[in-house]
Amino acid sequence: MKEFLPISKEDMNERGWSEVDFVYVCGDAYVDHPSFGASIITRILEAHGFRVGFIAQPDWKKEESIQVFGRPRLGFLVSAGNMDSMVNHYTVARKRRSTDAYTPGGLTGKRPDYATIVYCNLIRKVYKQVPIIIGGIEASLRRLAHYDYWSDTLKHSILVDSQANILSYGMGELSVVAIAEALDSGIAVEDITFIEGTVYRAKNLDSVYDAEMLPSFDEIRRDKRKYAESFYTQYCNTDSVTAKRLVEPYNDHLYIVQNPPARPLNELEMDDIYALPYTRAYHPSYEAAGGVPALKEIKFSLTSNRGCYGGCSFCALTFHQGRVVQVRSHASIIQEAKEMLSDSDFKGYIHDVGGPTANFRHRACEKQEKFGVCTNKQCLYPKPCPNLKIDHRDYLELLRKLRNLPGVKKVFVRSGIRYDYLVADPDDLFFKELCEYHISGQLRVAPEHVSDAVLTRMGKPQKAVYERFLQRYQKINGMYGKKQFVVPYLISSHPGSTLKEAVELAEYLRDLGYMPEQVQDFYPTPSTISTCMYYTGLDPRTMKKVYVPKNPHEKAMQRALIQYRNPANYDLVREALMQAGRQDLIGYDEKCLIHPRKEKWQEERWKQRKKAANKKQAADGTGQKRKSSGQRPSQTAKKVDKRYKKGLNNKRKHR
Repeated sequence: MKEFLPISKEDMNERGWSEVDFVYVCGDAYVDHPSFGASIITRILEAHGFRVGFIAQPDWKKEESIQVFGRPRLGFLVSAGNMDSMVNHYTVARKRRSTDAYTPGGLTGKRPDYATIVYCNLIRKVYKQVPIIIGGIEASLRRLAHYDYWSDTLKHSILVDSQANILSYGMGELSVVAIAEALDSGIAVEDITFIEGTVYRAKNLDSVYDAEMLPSFDEIRRDKRKYAESFYTQYCNTDSVTAKRLVEPYNDHLYIVQNPPARPLNELEMDDIYALPYTRAYHPSYEAAGGVPALKEIKFSLTSNRGCYGGCSFCALTFHQGRVVQVRSHASIIQEAKEMLSDSDFKGYIHDVGGPTANFRHRACEKQEKFGVCTNKQCLYPKPCPNLKIDHRDYLELLRKLRNLPGVKKVFVRSGIRYDYLVADPDDLFFKELCEYHISGQLRVAPEHVSDAVLTRMGKPQKAVYERFLQRYQKINGMYGKKQFVVPYLISSHPGSTLKEAVELAEYLRDLGYMPEQVQDFYPTPSTISTCMYYTGLDPRTMKKVYVPKNPHEKAMQRALIQYRNPANYDLVREALMQAGRQDLIGYDEKCLIHPRKEKWQEERWKQRKKAANKKQAADGTGQKRKSSGQRPSQTAKKVDKRYKKGLNNKRKHR
């Protein structure tokens, strides 16, 4: 029978354990499902014979909250959870979020800001010498000095501020087992400096070999150009085959050393991870609070791959999962789907089959296995590489097997579809079956913008590629008599976007006849090229200057332009158009974004003229307007007044 890991001393005693080898401290609630990194790491340690106790969302103000199991035999493992704690807590406007999907009942306030650092310092306060190993997305993307958007400062490596001994970056399965086995063999934690996929603190460089020196923390703090150079060096060293060891100096007796990444997992290893005895549920202790909302989103979804060679500038996948695609076998995925069928909540719908990019099911090219990914080239940008293997057959076969399972009514694809990869495939078979079987009326894709100037900064294909995709999508849906739509994800205020480019996007949406309900302002999260551009004003790939919209009012104008039809955005849209020199888009022509608004004196004059006209009608005695020369307004003027009055009434309603 599958059971949860111990969350209390009572659970530990029931298993007959006198102590645990590791205590896993997590900023998320305890959900034992392979979509949660904490669950994978703890289960894989369990599979290797280690005893793990789980402390979820401890009270960081109380020392006893991390003393549940006493001192672990080997060490503490600490993670902020499935999200960076600051992204979890704050919107791009730095306003506190009202819900937390990774907390029972969706409540907020159950974890601190910068959770990894706070938890580690609490542990270090109680257990002075215990080894602390940190991991997860927050630690992984903050492993070296990084720009922190929420404090608007350059911060140390998280190893410095957390006082942890070792950082396991990336997905962590291989490195965490290697660390555990090294500790279990009696190696002192300060001597565990040889494991790929880890970062550690060093007092000197006597034992560090074959390393590339990065600029010191003092240098990059003083000089943004130095930071951009350092960041790009890191970006070019994210592949297990080609990466060098990196050293970031802090002072004469503190260096942060990053070992090369762990190798990608092969198919068998991926299958083994997903075959571990997960309960695939949140801990029963959360039932009274209504459960953990995040589980609902992914409970009936299937992960088929990890890693992405898309290389979008605003995405941190290159730094965390890497650019090499790793996949599970069909048998492994189908077995998980069959387990879903026995769940009483399953209604016959598999919500998703994918990963970071759903239609990537193999390495970008055969050369990657031997030579690694190209350090200064992208597989899809600015156009597909001649060596790129474009083939949807394996993914198509997988989807066919899943939708033919007894008890499965529909299999949806809701992960990101890389549309430029899709249109580059000369065979339309997958595209046709995607439209026929795997869309629920809407397909979400991510063009992000339509201005080629901005798309270049984003590392995304040109607008023309997106338009080719739309044409083929409409044609294929027409073949099946389906009226299915595309819902585009769009980002406003990305580095490189001026008001000119924002207006260009608004005009495109006008011609499309579409206004998005939601727009994402660019969010500068740690360890992305776009965040480096935001902080430095330089594109680290070329070291050329980039315009960065940082002023909150300008960002609001760019966002409002995308939703120009919303009456609440009228003033911002008008101001943006005036500043951009696009007054031609204010008027009554069908190409205009907004109508002109009459000034208050014009409104009063219009009312007076209307009142006078009514008096003349009454004086005429017939109820009809007089036809005296020069008094009758033209038909055009009547229409203008009618439109103005209608617009004025609508505006008052929205007020």
